[in-house]
Amino acid sequence: MNDAPSRRKALTPSKHPAEVAKSPRDKPYHHGSLPHALLDAAELVLRRDGIRGLTLRAIAREAGVSHTAPQHHFGDTAGVLSELAASGHRRLASVMADNAAGTEPGQPRRKAIARGYVSFARANPALLHLMSRGEMLDATRPSLVEARRASARALAGVFDEEAAANAEDGSGAFSRIDAAQAIAMTAAWAYVHGLALLLIDGRLNALANSAEGIENAEALVDAAIEHVQVISAAPGKSKARSG
Repeated sequence: MNDAPSRRKALTPSKHPAEVAKSPRDKPYHHGSLPHALLDAAELVLRRDGIRGLTLRAIAREAGVSHTAPQHHFGDTAGVLSELAASGHRRLASVMADNAAGTEPGQPRRKAIARGYVSFARANPALLHLMSRGEMLDATRPSLVEARRASARALAGVFDEEAAANAEDGSGAFSRIDAAQAIAMTAAWAYVHGLALLLIDGRLNALANSAEGIENAEALVDAAIEHVQVISAAPGKSKARSG
């Protein structure tokens, strides 16, 4: 199947402002903006030094503040990392929505959402890894709970736009999803997230280089998204096929 609108939104890094790496302090901050400055510094440290280098002292040093400032605003290392992960989930949801905007419903929209997910991963590999490191995060932190739900709702559109729209009730909890829909949404999530991780971890480079007609790993992932057809189904029925 040739979905031209979806093809036009291929796996190029999104230009969404939230994805652009910035200096933690492009201009002086006042006290009210210090938490934001600390999170910007944390992301810069994460990009540069990886998860192992992401300590409270390193974040404070990058932001140019007292080493006690991160603890004062976020409580502990898990608090800082959880807020940074929450920011990542909100940005991921926004990138997927932006990538799917204006795309016709059905397969083109689902593929655009999937490509948005992979695009975010390419632009933010270290952040995506942090977002997946549950043992380092405070899963009960309200901002992280809500941000994870936001990205899950956006990703649910890979399976079914209607299911995504009905995926939460007034309290923010997932509801009105039958077992078959939950299984299909889980499969879609695993597929897209798995592609993203294989790409940013460099696991597909050798395979792409050995395949005729495949330019690089990014093109291979794009073709894989095009290959799989996730079929919207009535409640209790869902299926996926390739080709």
